Amino acid sequence: MLNRHELDSLLRETLPFPGAGATPERHRRLFEVGCVDLSLARLAEAHWDALAILEEDGRQAQPNCLYGVWASERPGQKLILTKSNGFFLLTGQKAFCGGAGLIDRALVTVNGGEHRLVDIDLRKNAHLIIFDDSEWKTSAFRETRTENAVFHAVPVSYNDFIGEPNWYLERPGFWHGACGPAACWAGGAAGLVDYAIGQSRCDSHTMAHLGAMHASIWAVRSFLDSAGNQIDLYPHDRENAMIRALTVRHLVEQACTDVLRRLPRAYGPYPLAMEGNTSRRCQELDLYLRQSHAERDLEALGRALFRRP
Repeated sequence: MLNRHELDSLLRETLPFPGAGATPERHRRLFEVGCVDLSLARLAEAHWDALAILEEDGRQAQPNCLYGVWASERPGQKLILTKSNGFFLLTGQKAFCGGAGLIDRALVTVNGGEHRLVDIDLRKNAHLIIFDDSEWKTSAFRETRTENAVFHAVPVSYNDFIGEPNWYLERPGFWHGACGPAACWAGGAAGLVDYAIGQSRCDSHTMAHLGAMHASIWAVRSFLDSAGNQIDLYPHDRENAMIRALTVRHLVEQACTDVLRRLPRAYGPYPLAMEGNTSRRCQELDLYLRQSHAERDLEALGRALFRRP
């Protein structure tokens, strides 16, 4: 199980910010963490993404605090900000809140007409935020404690707002950051290929699948390096940042899906049923890939290309 001691190691590590000249290095580190453990990678990526968001807004992260980014929007669940005596109260529900009870602070999206991002101190407001894990049925990512959060009139000051209204989604950094999960996906798939390389089966069909899986990992690492270099060259170009991120995420998602498909075709049911770590990695990678919005993202990509002069 993940514990706070393991997560505290993230506080001692600083990644280059997107667009600051070393974005390929950032992607490589996310890839490496994903290759080791996808649950850790999921929390690490959110923490490092939060630090990048704060830096983009000209802020310093609070010292010795592990951050999350709670930006999922679920139909029928919403957060509401109401003004009260010079500050605001945050009330409502938010789904897919990773790190519940593990992290110290969360950047939380609120979509009530204007899209806002607020920095919430989870420790200070623990008595006003109730977590519920009853809806999380799968064992995948259980260690990340991804739960529903219910906010009961959590106070929010003007200083807790990050950026102006709609800033979070409109900045180029939103799309630069969207490449981060793709780097974690790729690392997760690379871990499966490492497992395959260590097996003794060597018939021709197995070797063909192994070769194809290796080629997929080589390709995604190249995609991520190329995207990182382009981000550093054009850090303020939002339109191309969107096109780049959607392209990279699609390519990585397809390559990782191919690895997930080939592994059991090559090695049968054993790794899925009898190898605990490999089985968990397959389940978590499959679930993590659903952060890609599949055909909806491809439609957005096509429309962005269609609008270009």
